[in-house]
Amino acid sequence: MQQQQIKTSQPLANDDDFLREAIRLAREGMMSGQGGPFGSVIVRNGEIVGRGSNQVTSTNDPTAHAEVVAIRDACQKLGTFQLDGCTLYASCEPCPMCLGAIYWARPSRIVYGAFHYDAARAGFDDHFIYSELEKPREERRIPMQQVLRDEANVVFNEWIAQEKRIAY
Repeated sequence: MQQQQIKTSQPLANDDDFLREAIRLAREGMMSGQGGPFGSVIVRNGEIVGRGSNQVTSTNDPTAHAEVVAIRDACQKLGTFQLDGCTLYASCEPCPMCLGAIYWARPSRIVYGAFHYDAARAGFDDHFIYSELEKPREERRIPMQQVLRDEANVVFNEWIAQEKRIAY
């Protein structure tokens, strides 16, 4: 696979230091048997507010990727479900699942070390997920079937009608 240069914004003065901490967490988690070689930190105003290393195999939780663990940690510490004004540092380019979680958490930026194809070389190939998302639902590897739409939409209508709902 030909590696391409990807244009990114200019790095900030501390980006290297915070990314090195994410890489350190990746190594520490891997060496301690927590999970794969991935680490992440979340920074607000120059201070680390969330840390995570991959914990998939040690927790039997396929969603316990480093970025998700760091998001959970930061949100708990900050008492919020949105990370406005924060930067997420990841030892590797986030996978599709993590990218979705990151978008929901809404940090201001992402800084990462290795590209996803570097992770693929180490056996962490998520390219098939990108391919699956491009296919019609009925052609995906895991069959999807939509039923009871009207009944399911009742709950959304109830949500819309709530005056005290917290939008996110």
